[in-house]
Amino acid sequence: MTTMNISLPETLKSFVDHQVQDGGYSTSSEYVRDLIRRDQVRRAELHLATLMMDGLESGSAIPADDNYWKNKRAALTLRHDAR
Repeated sequence: MTTMNISLPETLKSFVDHQVQDGGYSTSSEYVRDLIRRDQVRRAELHLATLMMDGLESGSAIPADDNYWKNKRAALTLRHDAR
């Protein structure tokens, strides 16, 4: 694991210390890692929501029945084999 040093004003350092005590974290590093992981999840969810909205706004829906997937699979196989 690598290290990263950060500088915080006393008010933020005090807040982190309080969160470590009250939040059940063993160290401030554990707390910061948890914040980063939560931000990663939040950003991934935001990206997914954006993709879903793009899909909804992309036009009329088409049925995705067995024939649709059969044709999609065939087209992808051709594209893959052409490489």
